[in-house]
Amino acid sequence: MSVPPASDVAPAYRDKPRLAITVGDAAGVGPELALVCAADESVLRRCQPILVGPAAILRKAAASLGLAIPPTTTIARPAGPNQPPAGLIDCGDVALDTFTPGKFSAATGQASFSAVDLAIAETISGNFDAIVTGPIQKEAWHAAGTGYLGHTELLADRTQTRDFCMMLSGQACSTVLATIHVPLADVIASLSVDQIARAIRLGGSAMEKRFGRPPRITVLGLNPHAGENGLLSHGEEENLIRPAMDLIEQECEAENRDWHLVGPVPPDTAFTPAMRDQTDVHICMYHDQGLIPLKALSFDDAVNITLGLPIVRTSVDHGTAMDLAWKGTASANSMRSAIDRAIELCR
Repeated sequence: MSVPPASDVAPAYRDKPRLAITVGDAAGVGPELALVCAADESVLRRCQPILVGPAAILRKAAASLGLAIPPTTTIARPAGPNQPPAGLIDCGDVALDTFTPGKFSAATGQASFSAVDLAIAETISGNFDAIVTGPIQKEAWHAAGTGYLGHTELLADRTQTRDFCMMLSGQACSTVLATIHVPLADVIASLSVDQIARAIRLGGSAMEKRFGRPPRITVLGLNPHAGENGLLSHGEEENLIRPAMDLIEQECEAENRDWHLVGPVPPDTAFTPAMRDQTDVHICMYHDQGLIPLKALSFDDAVNITLGLPIVRTSVDHGTAMDLAWKGTASANSMRSAIDRAIELCR
């Protein structure tokens, strides 16, 4: 796939952005959340949500939960003003006779993978302005033999993006991860000066665009108490994190950018109210270092954003919640927030 530069995949929407909303794993809460948002007047006033997933499963979920089902539509952007407020594109084959809500399988994994893959290709082609992804089950992707750990890795590969990272953003805080889906035992070996600098660079740029001013960036240490000057570390703060910060500060000086960097700070105090008040984005060294505080503080409104891509992609910041699947009790707040942020980034 030949990917055009970012300038060539800018939104082509007229009055409203057209969003591809992949429903995630069909056995989880994703179909319910997607259907709820596709019928939400506050969503429909600002975008055209196009659900991408197995139509038969979505119809079954809609009937089971008493929700409306959008009309099927084409992938290509319809011409003229008479566009449906929401639509559905059938993607993914999940047999109804072997399907059980709350129980994922290789079939549900392949279906959710195919929906994301299609959405990426068609967003690159200009048929969608952004992608909003529902929650997937990584075990189901593995069972289906997709070869990808999750959304982020697939997005980077399909868009031929080398410099990317994951940002989780909520009302209370925003975090960027230097490493993503890496076992904890492998984190240190996965870190490098360039990788940490990339996370700082992409996170800072995102905050600068969002707020229209120099960003305030807090960089976390890796070890307890940020290593205590080597007493509680093997020198990761001194040899990896601080040099990455120095590199970014040199870039800012050369480009006359007044970014404010603090760190490496002890991880256990980085998210106190006082620190959050003076921070736009926290740069975290590994997955749980950033996601535990983010989800504790902003579980209902947090959004997952892939930085560095030539297309807009946001996502819910929660899992498939198989225990809540198809019960009508799951909160759609994170999905609405992901849609809101996608619309904001399109514009």
